[in-house]
Amino acid sequence: MRQTFDEATDPSFGRKHLPLLRARMAEQGLDGFLIPHEDEHQNEYLPEANERLAWISGFTGSAGAGAVLTDRAAVFADGRYTVQVRAQVDADQFEILALEDNGLARWLEGAPKGSVIGYDPRLHSPDALAGLRAAAARAGAELKPVQVNPLDLAWGDDRPAQPMAPVVPHEDRHAGESAASKRARIGKAIADKGADAAVLTAPSSIAWLFNVRGGDVIRSPLPLAQAVVQADGSASLFVDPRKVTNELPGWLGDAVSVQSPEALDGALEGLKGRRVLIDPSLSSAWWFDRLAAAGATVVRGADPCTLPRAVKNAVEIEGSRQAHIRDGAALTRFLHWVDTVAQQTLPDERQVAEALEGFREQTGALKDLSFDTIAGAGPNGALPHYKPVTRTIRRMERGSLLLVDGGGQYLDGTTDVTRTMAVGDPSADQRRMFTLVLKGHIAMAVVRFPAGTNGMQLDALARLPLWMQGFDYDHGTGHGVGSYLGVHEGPQRIAKWGTTQALLPGMIVSNEPGYYRENHWGIRIETLQVVTEAQPIAGGERPMLGFEQLTLAPLDRKLIDVDLLTADERAYVDAYHATVLARVGPLLDGDVLDWLTAQCAPL
Repeated sequence: MRQTFDEATDPSFGRKHLPLLRARMAEQGLDGFLIPHEDEHQNEYLPEANERLAWISGFTGSAGAGAVLTDRAAVFADGRYTVQVRAQVDADQFEILALEDNGLARWLEGAPKGSVIGYDPRLHSPDALAGLRAAAARAGAELKPVQVNPLDLAWGDDRPAQPMAPVVPHEDRHAGESAASKRARIGKAIADKGADAAVLTAPSSIAWLFNVRGGDVIRSPLPLAQAVVQADGSASLFVDPRKVTNELPGWLGDAVSVQSPEALDGALEGLKGRRVLIDPSLSSAWWFDRLAAAGATVVRGADPCTLPRAVKNAVEIEGSRQAHIRDGAALTRFLHWVDTVAQQTLPDERQVAEALEGFREQTGALKDLSFDTIAGAGPNGALPHYKPVTRTIRRMERGSLLLVDGGGQYLDGTTDVTRTMAVGDPSADQRRMFTLVLKGHIAMAVVRFPAGTNGMQLDALARLPLWMQGFDYDHGTGHGVGSYLGVHEGPQRIAKWGTTQALLPGMIVSNEPGYYRENHWGIRIETLQVVTEAQPIAGGERPMLGFEQLTLAPLDRKLIDVDLLTADERAYVDAYHATVLARVGPLLDGDVLDWLTAQCAPL
């Protein structure tokens, strides 16, 4: 569970590994090969065995791609990782380019005419592959699927083994609905789509539908498996027998057949002549090719588990409340430590992250972190997705800021919270920028909105105070969060771009505007909130949805410029702090409770 701070890669990987890959490419008659970050399950966070992009290039970011030709290569990363990719990748071996705006496809348009560029169909979604295939055609090149991934062959015996964590029941008292009930619901959804069956490949859908959890994916309790679900609600679950615990078959029940992955091919053949629903954004091109070869009719559509999973039931929402109270007590002990001990000792980022993890472990309920803690001191806080590693670790410095973003995995909920704290006395400029971020955060916390509203329509509210002063931030304002599942969960999000999915009661989203001054410090304020049922507003005509705040952790009042807040904004901060004290205070005592009481006093 413990977070590590050693880098698993270094820039020498390119020089060492490119020749190995190119030799395997030559054996297969390939002039090039494409390397997405995603694995066979389209995971965001990967098992070590599936970190193919990191092995070839050294780049460990969660969004990227690689392309290798016989005489040149490139790595693509999005804007969150601009600094990281240049530190991790040897620029003499790889051209470093932007992933945004179809960066890989545009690069392919310059491929040599007549070249044959391989790809592993298990790693690319069909929609992404269509764009890449069109780009290659414009260059006069050919994209060719491979039966065996040449990078995997080049990695050889040094490649870590695939994870084999046991698959265990996730009890109904946490799930709030039995797996049988879920399967009946999903079976009906499959039939409503005009399909006879659905293929599920997303680990989060497997975990949610069958009320099971695993440990194959770092920081997420997910099992790597696949399933075929019939319209009558019966299902076949394909999972390595080494992961199957004695209790699992009985937990799943007679309507679920547990089979080994080797049986999957025969199961797909058995879908001949049937209409099969599969999600082109979550399942790789291999599945579509294989179903077509089996004689099935492919029905393209959203994974039927995605939306039901995102809309939490009453038990899951109450579980999240309890997880956040417990987590809030740990956070408060941490924030007290930062404001007292750490102000004197000025620990480094590793010590800060370990302290927070230690306070969470003291709850006795922590199953894992929900992601590696971001602890950014001073300039490192200006990197939104910074992760402390030995080479980059800084100490806290007086006159600067400390940004800490972390979360926990508990059986009853998943947490994710960011707080920014002053080290020493903050400057007027730091207080001004923090308060502008806070104003946007408050706007997103108190907004009321009609049914049908999506996150793109709300995003500007969090940015407006910054925009009005000529500032902005380059990440989304909010992402969905699972229930003892992934800390990043769709289909909902709050951002300038992305989904048109309406926000529905029961969805959990983050609220995390920020501001980042390069080479100086960063500011982010993040809480999780759940969409509430539509309620009438006095004097209004239409009921409006809203948000209930789940995260319970005080703000650093030293950073709040009260004069910049309106009366309503001050009232919100006071009410939020009163709630924090009322719910978290009973779990604290002594100096920590005294500190929290002072922090939560009215502005």
